[in-house]
Formats: sequence, structure tokens, C-alpha cells
Amino acid sequence: MDRIPQELALDILSRLPIPSLVQSKSVCQDWRTLTHDQLLVNKHFKQMVENDPSFILQIMGYSIQNQLYFGDLSSDPNDGNVTMIAKKLTIPPLHNFHLVSSCNGLLLLRATHPSFELCIYNPFTRDYIELPKLSHHDGVRGFGFDPTTKKYKVVEISYKRTTPFTFSHRVVGFGMRRSHQTETSSSSLIESEVHILTVGSPTWRNLGCFPFRFMWQKSQVLVNRKLHWRTTTNLIMSFDLATEQFKEVPRPDVITSNSDRRFHELVILRGCLSAVSFDGNNQELEIWVMKEYAVKDSWVKQFNIGAYVPKIFQSNYQCHSSSNSRFYLPKNCIQVLCLLRNGGILLQYGNKAIVFYDSHCRTFQDIQVTFEGISSCFTAVAHVASLNSTDTFVDA
Repeated sequence: MDRIPQELALDILSRLPIPSLVQSKSVCQDWRTLTHDQLLVNKHFKQMVENDPSFILQIMGYSIQNQLYFGDLSSDPNDGNVTMIAKKLTIPPLHNFHLVSSCNGLLLLRATHPSFELCIYNPFTRDYIELPKLSHHDGVRGFGFDPTTKKYKVVEISYKRTTPFTFSHRVVGFGMRRSHQTETSSSSLIESEVHILTVGSPTWRNLGCFPFRFMWQKSQVLVNRKLHWRTTTNLIMSFDLATEQFKEVPRPDVITSNSDRRFHELVILRGCLSAVSFDGNNQELEIWVMKEYAVKDSWVKQFNIGAYVPKIFQSNYQCHSSSNSRFYLPKNCIQVLCLLRNGGILLQYGNKAIVFYDSHCRTFQDIQVTFEGISSCFTAVAHVASLNSTDTFVDA
């Protein structure tokens, strides 16, 4: 190792898949030191962004609770065939946990534990840190990196009802520069109470209240250092991790607060904020992509995906016609995972099937993912998995 220039060694290591990179820590002390070099972190992240994304898969089931797998996805540029190799990861020493979100390869886990509810776990170094407890009902959570402070932050939004007077008073000074339509009932308003934790800090900070209720989504949407959610009033709202303020993101004209058309999912496609809508007339999923962030006119409808029933559902329900597909597979059971380098789209159906959609030929291919010793029912959370600085972790 001493004979190899450090710059060349970093370039070689940056091209390794993450499991191999983690194993390289055990080769010698020099390699172990290099795996914590910030230059390697940046190089490896760039390599991951330019290639097809990798996945962390959490396996759910009564007999096989809390198993994590690293799914390495690859596509053949010649024939378009897509494969996924799932390697089992070491899980943290927790009795029970749920994968909430991820950022740069770090996982935010909700745990069943007497002393804490949330923790951040690095599945590749096997280190984790416990986060301070926050006592209130569950809502939605987000996890991201603030480049201005170089700190990770966790956002938690919980809901409660309040009187109109209390609501309008508390929302003042929260960073909203314009009035919005709020969600009302006959005698109360829904207000979202927002807390934020800078990882490493002993306490959460209360940012105040926000006049919307956010929709839960399977995968986190972190674009341009901002977290994104849909509201029940059909808006797209962003939360800036640096300024810690909310802002409305412009939507395409086809989607308005008063129209029947709605986005039922937000997703990241090759770094762009994207949204999925259902066209009831044509029975198709539409994918809208914002080519230039925060620019309303840059929204384009890039994909239309017709009805499809994966083989596992055909055998279970004996459903072979597209006319029945929506009965067994409603639109909220179809998740858009990512856009591949070859232009194909990866979809997840009902947490049981991963499907490759060829947008050029408009064909579907079921991806066979084999997990040793588990059932066919699983939850896949898609994110770019990259090596991270371990400044906030105790090196194992």
C-alpha cells in the first residue's frame, strides 16, 4: 500500500461496491484510515450518483423481523436486462425497529426501546447513535444533511387540533411569507407542530406550528438540500435544512388545489424532484419531472405507464387482464423507485414485486430478487447508499 500514491488509492477504493469497501477496512491500518478520508467519501458519492442507485431493503414478516439487505442494482446497456443482488447486512442490537428514511447511506430507524425511540445507524460500519426522546404522537419524519453546518438533522412533524384563534397566533413568525388555505373542520383546525434535532445535540428544538397536514410517503424526498412532502390540500411543500423554513414548491398547471387531479407520490429521478399522478381517463400513471428546481415552467410530463400485473399477483389472484389490475393493484400500491441510466424505470408493486419498465418499448420485466431464508413479502426503501464520514460515530 505504501508504494501506491494516495490519490490513486483513493480513486481505486472509490470504485468498489460498498460491502467490499467496508471489508477493505480489515486489510491494514492504512486502508482503515483511508476509508474515513473525506476525499474518499466525496469520490465514492460521485461514483454512486453517476451509476444506478443501490438500495437498502428491510424485510418485514412475523418470522423474520428486522432483516436488512443491501441491494446492488445493475442494468446491461446492450439488452436492457436488470438484475439485483441482495446481500445481508448486520442489523443493530435492537429488539424491533422500522426503517424510516435514509441519507448518504445512514439509516434513520424508529426503535422499540425503553430509553430511546429513534437512532441513526451506519449499516456498513455497524455504528449507531441514540437520539433524544420526543414525547408526542407519531407524524412524519425527515432526515438530511445541512451543508452549511456540515451536520445531520432530523425533522419530526406531529399533528393536533386547535382553535382558530390559537392557530393563527402561533403560526406568526414561522417563516411563512404568504397566506395559504388551511385545513379546517367545523370547530377546529389541524396544525402541524414541527421539531428539529441537530444530530449531536442533546435536545430537540420546537420550530412552531405549520398550517398543513402532510401525507405520509414510503421514501424520503431530499432534493437541493430540502425535504419535500405533499399536503392533503394538494400542495408540494419544501423544508430547507439550512434556513429551517417551509416554502411552497410550484406545481404544473394540470395539478391545482381545486382540481380532481392529484399527485399521490413524490420521488427523485436522477436528481430531479418528480411527482406521480394517476390519469383516470387513460388508466395510466403519469410521471412529471421538474427539470429546473423551483421553476414552474420546467415541469414536464416525461412518462406514461400503463396497467401491469406482476407474476406474483397473477398467481395469487388469478388476475390476467388489465381491466382487473386496478382492482387488485390500486395506484397507491404502485411506487416509483428510480430512473435508471438506460432510461428504464424501477417500480415496486404492493411491497411484493420489483418491476423494470422499459419506457422506450413500453414493456415490463419482473426482477427476480432472491433473499436467502425469507418470504416473498418485503418492503424496499430506495436511496443512494454511500460511505459517510464517521465524525459523529464511535469507530467500531
